[in-house]
Amino acid sequence: MHNAKGYLTCFCSKDLSDVGILLIFVAQKQLKKITMNYQDFELKEYASANERQWSVSEAFPVLMRKVYLWMTMALSITGFTAYGVATSPGILQTIYANPAVMWGIIIAELILVVTVSGAINRLSLSVATLLFIVYSVLNGALLSSVFLVYTASSVATVFFITAGTFAAMALIGYTTKTDLSSMGKILLMALIGMIIATIVNLFVKSTGLELIISYIGVLVFVGLTAYDSQKIKQMLLQAPDASEGAQKVALLGALSLYLDFINLFLYLLRIFGRRD
Repeated sequence: MHNAKGYLTCFCSKDLSDVGILLIFVAQKQLKKITMNYQDFELKEYASANERQWSVSEAFPVLMRKVYLWMTMALSITGFTAYGVATSPGILQTIYANPAVMWGIIIAELILVVTVSGAINRLSLSVATLLFIVYSVLNGALLSSVFLVYTASSVATVFFITAGTFAAMALIGYTTKTDLSSMGKILLMALIGMIIATIVNLFVKSTGLELIISYIGVLVFVGLTAYDSQKIKQMLLQAPDASEGAQKVALLGALSLYLDFINLFLYLLRIFGRRD
């Protein structure tokens, strides 16, 4: 483990972590641009006899369960991968000692998210799910540094804080009668501002600016969790059945909530995490 921490220090893990977070920002912006627009999905009015297994009332809870099952699956894969990489000095050295490998992971993640969100109508459900799993693995490898930079107890504590906060905001977004669309637009503008500030801070390396970005990031992703939860509910309520097309919408919803959770966790970790 000490050797692994040495690799992390030598190869500027903090800067690489910032790049990883910036990647997730870009992915989040891509999702808001492409997937959270009703017209981007081909929810067919009529499905085949085999696909039309449930009525609209029966299909909705099935699709919502799939959203959270897929999200939980992806978070579990990312967590186990991150821990596995963090406890494997050889893998850590391969990733952090080779810029080509690191940038390869970053580029691959971006390509995967853009492919899943932009080409969802041309992909089968099984292929889209597989790409989501691959993305979760790559993201876990990229974020393995949290187990080395922060103490295990603080990582666990922040995870449970994140889980509780996420669950509360997702419930609010799901149950509220208030239209959160206007709030979503404001949050997206704030997200763009954070992307710019993060890029600037990669060069100026200001601790004060990093802390400000972290607090704003928590607020933004707390809001986006509620916004996305409401948006996903509205989209799935339009699904005529639980056909493959509707399940692909649910998969994209899971990817969006997954990114909200990861970002919220990382920002809370920056604020409350204790370093070794």
